[in-house]
Amino acid sequence: MPDTNPFNFQTGSWSRDADSTDAATLIIAGDWAPIRAFAPLIESDPQSIYGDVLLLLQDADLTVVNLEAPLSDIGSEVCKSGAVFKGKTCHVKGLTAVPFSAVTLGNNHMFDFGIGAFRQTVGILDRHGIACTGAGMTKAEAEAPLIMEAKGVRIAIINISEGEDLTAAGPGPGVAGWDIEGVCVRIKDLKKDTTQTLHAVIAVVHCGLEYIPFAPEYVTNAFRQLAHAGADAVIGHHPHVPQGLFFHGKTPVCCSLGNFVFYQPTTFFWRKLGYMVRLHINKKGLAGLDIEPYRIHDRGVQMLAEPDRDYFFKRLRQISEPLSTPEGSRQAWQGFLDYYGVAGLKKEVNMILNKLDDTPGKGAAMFRNRLTTAQHFHHWKDLFSRVVQDKMGQSPAWAQDLAREWLTRQVENE
Repeated sequence: MPDTNPFNFQTGSWSRDADSTDAATLIIAGDWAPIRAFAPLIESDPQSIYGDVLLLLQDADLTVVNLEAPLSDIGSEVCKSGAVFKGKTCHVKGLTAVPFSAVTLGNNHMFDFGIGAFRQTVGILDRHGIACTGAGMTKAEAEAPLIMEAKGVRIAIINISEGEDLTAAGPGPGVAGWDIEGVCVRIKDLKKDTTQTLHAVIAVVHCGLEYIPFAPEYVTNAFRQLAHAGADAVIGHHPHVPQGLFFHGKTPVCCSLGNFVFYQPTTFFWRKLGYMVRLHINKKGLAGLDIEPYRIHDRGVQMLAEPDRDYFFKRLRQISEPLSTPEGSRQAWQGFLDYYGVAGLKKEVNMILNKLDDTPGKGAAMFRNRLTTAQHFHHWKDLFSRVVQDKMGQSPAWAQDLAREWLTRQVENE
């Protein structure tokens, strides 16, 4: 049976409890990093970068954002597969300007400048009263849930990521890694723990393949597992573009919020849009949610107004509808695989081989990451399987067309 999607794409909202006057509001936002063009703006005038989004954030009872870079004045750049990011300790003012209640640290950049930079980041957050979760000096610390409270409503946040570049916490420092069965156990334990008096458990997950309109099949399967385990909402980020939402039973799942305060010097249309999720939670549980879309420009973020807002929700509906069934999720993922094709794989492999010649350490890190991180492993495995089974090009046209748009549409074409 398909999962029904009760979300209203015209109003941008869903409500389970008509009377939510006693509910606490929790806003969850995507990737935040004081990098590139945003670094000097956050340093000089941090409130300005939020534009008209600031009032919405300040109106919420609780706010959580993904801190996609350490905030540190020390540390050396590590050798890893992708880009490395780091802000300075003074950039914490970009978080206190709201102020954000908490940040998630379970992502692929928190250890870009080593353990010392990570420890300084946690220290500066603590000194400014900003809670954090998703990374730690031990596995237990990284996996520990964050308990938040507002209006007498207690909420647990569980944050995990794929642990790219082997950064998942083992016996030592790291992020809470890709252990879906373990996360499901932690969710179930929280739900039945009568000593906590929790009213909702929210899973915030940093995962998936970047820039595509549909989460990979392994991601939607994992999100369904988290929902089945008892998560009241599942919120994803990392792909740097907005992706769809679906319901598993009564649990809303947002696959990717897209970028937030995260500057990319690009003209790709969908990398300049994102959305926040506002959850309404009362003592009976999750009462409803709203999606608040915004545009990212050179000086910050700005809420979408009509007709752009209406267009955003029309497209969001289009990328959400296939996710109502596991088969639809599979077809959507296969559409990207067919669009990417053998040509895309050859280009990617040749790029890595050239990097091995030019910068062996970097090239080796890139190959290692393809073999050890879920997003790349499933991308290559599923693509190879389609080639072996002679199924390339057999996915629905709508899935290939949407993959093409998300990966090629330019801002000036609007």
